[in-house]
Amino acid sequence: MKKSDAGGIRAGGRFGRQAEAERNDVLVLDAARAVFAEQGPDAPVSAIAERAGVGIGTLYRRYGSKEQLLQRLCATGIAQTIAELRRALAAEGSGWDALALYVSAAIDARAGAFAGLAGTFSLPQEVSAANEEARALAERLLGRGLDDGTVRADVTTLDVVHVIELFSRYPRRSEDDEHARRRMVSLTLDGLRGAHCGLPGPRPDWAAYQRTWDAPAAPA
Repeated sequence: MKKSDAGGIRAGGRFGRQAEAERNDVLVLDAARAVFAEQGPDAPVSAIAERAGVGIGTLYRRYGSKEQLLQRLCATGIAQTIAELRRALAAEGSGWDALALYVSAAIDARAGAFAGLAGTFSLPQEVSAANEEARALAERLLGRGLDDGTVRADVTTLDVVHVIELFSRYPRRSEDDEHARRRMVSLTLDGLRGAHCGLPGPRPDWAAYQRTWDAPAAPA
């Protein structure tokens, strides 16, 4: 077989179809992250396919149900979160600098977009384990800022999670929205710096937060 023939198979045959499927998968996941962030758990799968620019059949060939799609989104999302946490932990600068680097990256990636979906589907065991790894890394990251005094002493890791979740759902319809979001994120990050007045209310509870992700029990 000639090299050109082999290349043709790659371009138009199995390898070409595989590359197209991978591209479609990226489009679907990006669209699903945005649609669920904006519309919540009741967002129709058809809206995701439309946002991705693929047919509904293409989406269902890859994901047999909305739950499978959500599980895949959570798996890819937590992997990205762990990567960003590790990058922030390896960064130079103050503890606040590292925390701000992570929070900004997480918000840009809409890492907290699925908070409104908590409890509506079951998490695979590997995702639950990855969540625990991410929590431990986030505790280390915040601890660095608390230790050097650049992050206010009353901030908790769950406070940081809530900030990411809040801004992950911020509308992104135009450049004006993006500009406003970045300004609000900057103001919020500045509020995490040390030497601020105390925060209102009790410290948030991790156990209560984790319970929101428990899927409802199946009917008897």
